[in-house]
Amino acid sequence: MDTEKNSTVTEFILAGLTDWPVLQIPLLLLFLSIYVVTMVGNLGMITLIGMTPHLHTPMYYLLSSLSFIDLCHSTVIIPKMLVNFVSEKNIISYNECMTQLYFFLIFVIAECHMLAAMAYDRYIAICSPLLYNVIMSHQVCIWLVGGVYMIGLVGATAHTGCMLRVIFCKDNVINHYFCDLNPLLELSCSNTFVNEVMVICLSAFNILTPSLTIVSSYIFIIASILRIHSSEGRSKAFSTCSSHMAAVGFFFGSGAFMYLQPSSVSSMEQGKVSSVFYSIIVPMLNPLIYSLRNKDVKIAMKKFMERRMFW
Repeated sequence: MDTEKNSTVTEFILAGLTDWPVLQIPLLLLFLSIYVVTMVGNLGMITLIGMTPHLHTPMYYLLSSLSFIDLCHSTVIIPKMLVNFVSEKNIISYNECMTQLYFFLIFVIAECHMLAAMAYDRYIAICSPLLYNVIMSHQVCIWLVGGVYMIGLVGATAHTGCMLRVIFCKDNVINHYFCDLNPLLELSCSNTFVNEVMVICLSAFNILTPSLTIVSSYIFIIASILRIHSSEGRSKAFSTCSSHMAAVGFFFGSGAFMYLQPSSVSSMEQGKVSSVFYSIIVPMLNPLIYSLRNKDVKIAMKKFMERRMFW
């Protein structure tokens, strides 16, 4: 990336979550704990699914892919954030900032569409159980996951490519704790109309399209569940879907608040709080939600722990 052609700013200063010195160490410990839980939870989920033969199904293949995305998503943001809590000046170079933005966008966009793929998987499992193994074949799962990453790569490349054309020449203090689209556009001294239109359009596509897919899937799922005569069958079907619905609500709710509005200084502080949810809290909660509310995962975890105790 050639900084000279695109910007007179060669480095940025991240404002962080707060400028109160007394809160820096408590926040460092808090987010370090969150990162450890995120790493352990998502790595544990990937390992558990990989080592448990009866979890080698499309549902858990997609879940392990979601755990990988969450793992990468958190790693792009939190380590730099932790360093900034103990640094005098939270400096990030122009190239590092654009790189962080690029990888953050890949994984946040991929997570949107992975949640939609998981909803489609549950729709097929509950509404067409006899055709499930045919429709959700191994090859189809590979295509779904590959498509999710391809959409993430295309979206991230489009956003970052447009950002590289923006000129930064007045202020270099990013009012955020990582390099995100709207806070960066606030610093521009060139016309950002194209960038803002792209943020709104691609965010609408990456939030509304998966959301509509998920809502449509669950309308059919709920209608199908209500036709089940057995109360035990209804309970099992609802428990299978409730964890996914909780993850979806947290992620899309906070993401929509941050991106489906024009960038503005007045909303940036609220945007920070919102982005903490979808970029830090949700990747930590996902493995907890899916493990605590999923009977198969709990059984597999119990057996895994028992095997470890006898070794």
